[in-house]
Amino acid sequence: MRPETKYALSGDIHIAYQVVGTGPPDIVFVPEFWHSIEAQWDEPSFAAFLERVTSFGRLVSFDQRGTGLSDPVALSDLPSLEQWMDDVRAVMDEIGSEQAVLLGLGGGGCMAILFAATYPQRTAGLILVNSFARLSRAPDYPWGRSPDLEQDTRELMRNAWGRGVLLDQVAPSRVDDPEFRRWWARYQRLGLSPGGIMTVRSMLSEFDVRDVLPTVQAPTLVVHRRDNVWNRVEHGRYLGEHIPGAEYVEVPGADNFPFLGDSASILDRIERFVARLSEVEAVDRMLATLVFADVVGSTDKIAEVGDARWAQLLRAYHELCRAELDRFRGTEIDTAGDGIFASFDGPARAVRCAQAIVRGVENLGLGVRAGVHAGEVERRDGRVAGLAVHIAQRAMGEAERGTVVVTSTVKDLVAGSGLAFSDLGPRELKGVPERWHLYRVAE
Repeated sequence: MRPETKYALSGDIHIAYQVVGTGPPDIVFVPEFWHSIEAQWDEPSFAAFLERVTSFGRLVSFDQRGTGLSDPVALSDLPSLEQWMDDVRAVMDEIGSEQAVLLGLGGGGCMAILFAATYPQRTAGLILVNSFARLSRAPDYPWGRSPDLEQDTRELMRNAWGRGVLLDQVAPSRVDDPEFRRWWARYQRLGLSPGGIMTVRSMLSEFDVRDVLPTVQAPTLVVHRRDNVWNRVEHGRYLGEHIPGAEYVEVPGADNFPFLGDSASILDRIERFVARLSEVEAVDRMLATLVFADVVGSTDKIAEVGDARWAQLLRAYHELCRAELDRFRGTEIDTAGDGIFASFDGPARAVRCAQAIVRGVENLGLGVRAGVHAGEVERRDGRVAGLAVHIAQRAMGEAERGTVVVTSTVKDLVAGSGLAFSDLGPRELKGVPERWHLYRVAE
């Protein structure tokens, strides 16, 4: 029986979702960047895989915004990791799920990692199957996809998406199966348009969640096929080595789709892992994006306008800051003098809030600089502490009047958000270990 499709609101976007089975636990299936909750049940092996999951949890599957049955969006508005997290939270809220196990497949694992780090109190467990922390090759990540290989992949997608292309890479065991190829072509068409897949591939080549891995607190299972053609096994090994306490398992096979080949070996591991999980206890550590901003040349401004006028300007400045924090879902941590310190659960929102503050104060005749960093923090009694706080503050110190400076961690997490940056290079930050690569946000 095909599950009923329902909708949850994420902002003003309708997110299509399905719920099958009973919990606890709830298991949120986070697929690749293209997906169709309708087409997933049309392939018998895929349906059997999902039905097995429902035997040990309540399966929640969804189409992220702009894909499948969810509301269409402009190509420029296809979801970043941050918006994808919003969609998951919206579905969980709609069905009354306080905590869930995230089952991330391939590129979906990147969002699942970010979600687990950002919302540890809502993440009972993290399962990553044939996933990765970044897609592209780098000097310190040599198993990533080379530019030439990625260019070839994009050309195939550009010219033949929706016709079953790339089957030899994602499912080599079924490359000679015409029925499976027809399903795969339909799954492509129903999941995402050709223009959409090109936009997504551009985002995939930019993001990098490696800095987030050490902040994941949820029990984690990493499963990777040893001869995976699409996502090399080194991706999985890296995840297993860099997520604290992660259980890493390699299984035989070359298919990227876990529902093909010996899917039982993967499902057995997942079932045993889920059976060992317990309810999440209260947590006070999490990933957050921090913003520091202050007025440049405040002493000279006081001398220019006098104490009374300065007090008026300062009130107006703080009112503007708080209005922007409300708009971008920021939390005010501290306001001292002409500075402001705030925390966000999404890096793109944090950057845009900082931009809005910097632009807005110009109407007051003031100049502001801001710094943004994402890292693990400890929250206690409404306060935030940790090395990430110092890094964000030092990043602000590298900014000039009217500019926002971010760390490489922030830049790597906002791929697909439309934000652009200019490279400031590596910098020594006073009192902070190592050198940090900084970027100025482009207007």
